[in-house]
Amino acid sequence: MQQAPFEVVQGLREDRRRTRPRPLSRKRLRRISWLVASAIASLVHAQDVRAIVGGAPAEEAIGQSLVMVLAEGGGACSGVIIAPRAILTAGHCLPRGHQIRVYAPSGDKAGAPRLIVPAASALNPLYAPNSIGTRRRSVDLALIRLPETLPPPYTALSLSSTAAPDQGETIVLAGDGLSQEGVAASSGKPRSVSLPVIEPFGRGNILLWAAPADGAGSGACEGDSGGAMLTPRGALVAIIAFAEGTGRSRCGKLTQGVLVAPQRQFIDTKLDEWGESARWTDQ
Repeated sequence: MQQAPFEVVQGLREDRRRTRPRPLSRKRLRRISWLVASAIASLVHAQDVRAIVGGAPAEEAIGQSLVMVLAEGGGACSGVIIAPRAILTAGHCLPRGHQIRVYAPSGDKAGAPRLIVPAASALNPLYAPNSIGTRRRSVDLALIRLPETLPPPYTALSLSSTAAPDQGETIVLAGDGLSQEGVAASSGKPRSVSLPVIEPFGRGNILLWAAPADGAGSGACEGDSGGAMLTPRGALVAIIAFAEGTGRSRCGKLTQGVLVAPQRQFIDTKLDEWGESARWTDQ
């Protein structure tokens, strides 16, 4: 089947049905130095906090590569550590003119949460915040540079340099977003789910899609933007960009991500400018 025009597929879902940042009030984020940190810390340490609808707690190696990306007045996304001081996330998680913070809870539960002001950030040159309105192609990716290396157990994931997985192959989704749609307290702890790859518009060279085979509600949800789409062996294949649900639901039917391999030049060039480097693998 011929792939639908990119600006229609990407723009419509990016602007209306993407995995939108979970809303946080502007007043609350203006006091982000401790209010947001305290609120999220309480969620992270709660016993029933989850992420990814229809999923389960993420494996330790996956969970240790995920952080949260907070935007002033815009909400919360996920992010993936790809270098000691670099985070890969979705472009729409860095709204222009809004302060950004990276949240990482302390490895020691008794320790203070880590709320970090980025040293720098970069949007993919092909990212367009209103791609459907401007009829432009959009690559929904962004990089964040941290001023410091996150302490253990945080670790960087390897990135897949191979072609996109074929239809029917298994992909693992992971993020810190909602596990129960509409329930803010269900976010904040890494969750994951395995789904088969689908090709609704034919094989893509920019985007990757996944959906539950049996129609059950599972996949990315609000706040999972910027999260990971991984091979079964744990290599990062794509960054989550949006989720779609059935009926009035926004989650659990279809998840779309942006493939990282076609964007290797952007990723490697920017990391090199920052004195960082990512690990690429063909496995």
